[in-house]
Amino acid sequence: MKKIALHWQILIALVLAIFFGAFFPNKVVYISWMGDVFMQALKMLVIPLILSSIVSGVTNIGSGDKLGRLTLKTFSYYLITSTLAIITGLILVNSIMPGVGADIGLAQGVENINVAKESFGQTLINIIPSNIFQAFVENKMLSIIFFAILFGFFINQVESKHSEFLKGFFNSIFEVMMKITLFVIKFTPLGVFGIVAKQISTSPDLVQLAIGLGKFMITVIIALVVHAFITLPVISKFIGKVNPVKHFKNMTTPLLTAFSTSSSNATLPLTMEAVEHNSGVSNKITSFTLPLGATINMDGTALYECVAAMFIAQAYGVDLSIFQQFIVVITALLTSIGAAGIPMASLVMITVILTQVGLPLEGVGLILAVDRPLDMLRTATNVWSDSCGAVIVAKSEGEILNV
Repeated sequence: MKKIALHWQILIALVLAIFFGAFFPNKVVYISWMGDVFMQALKMLVIPLILSSIVSGVTNIGSGDKLGRLTLKTFSYYLITSTLAIITGLILVNSIMPGVGADIGLAQGVENINVAKESFGQTLINIIPSNIFQAFVENKMLSIIFFAILFGFFINQVESKHSEFLKGFFNSIFEVMMKITLFVIKFTPLGVFGIVAKQISTSPDLVQLAIGLGKFMITVIIALVVHAFITLPVISKFIGKVNPVKHFKNMTTPLLTAFSTSSSNATLPLTMEAVEHNSGVSNKITSFTLPLGATINMDGTALYECVAAMFIAQAYGVDLSIFQQFIVVITALLTSIGAAGIPMASLVMITVILTQVGLPLEGVGLILAVDRPLDMLRTATNVWSDSCGAVIVAKSEGEILNV
């Protein structure tokens, strides 16, 4: 297997897992533990990797002016691409009208639908952690990123002897974390096999679902394909001046992993390794842009939330005005920033959009049955967008890349 490229190993594992889960569902229990162990290992890496990478990246960026410029470029890219993704979804959902005549009988019950709803203002306030160690324990990524940026910035403001010590300390931690990441990456095919086989064995009848919710699934898939294979490559080619096809090939391993795990946070270590070592982006750019992107840049999620809200409105026979659709766009953009990079996180965030336009929260049950396969696609789109952002920012900083 060592002679086979890792992305081919993952693809083979993916295909075998589909067959195993479909034909031997009762045997999946014997191999599903591989997926659980792999996900646990990836999650183990995320917080120390984010903390060390951002602190290291900010200190290596240098002056406040340079940090400010890099931050402005990064956030501008995230805002523009997420907005374009939402608009793409809105245009298609208004054109195809998948919710018209949808069978309300397909709706499933949803428990605890009112959990974790916060206003955008409260989300911003909560970025500042009252206890940073509690933020570590509770996986509050925005708080961890905020603290890491602040800590890294002020490392450059202290005496040189302290500054050099801390720079070396965090650079060393980051190097060790990347070595551990490379070790964990070797087991990706086994993890993917366990995860996908378990998912396939517990999935409902996909044929029946495709018939009942086919138009909704097709609308989301077309919108994601347009954004991932037209919008982002065009931006990469004409604004970033990079070769999107070559970069896509470099990203095969993390994209397949993102598709399999439905978690952009868990895929982050692989994304950083691929962008840095395959596409040639410097450590100071990857360590700043990618952890930030995995937390707040959710193109696929924002697109999905918009289409889902419009689908639910159409299914209930509610005709949303232009102003209400504008509210959907803005709310989808803001909630995608607060969406956790974990499987099915967007279901909770969709309830915020439904509340804003006065739709019943139970409407989420309409899309619950097909959320997981679409979650896999939108997570891969999220990771692809993050990686494109990293190479575009790197290129704008004058770096020589392999794409």
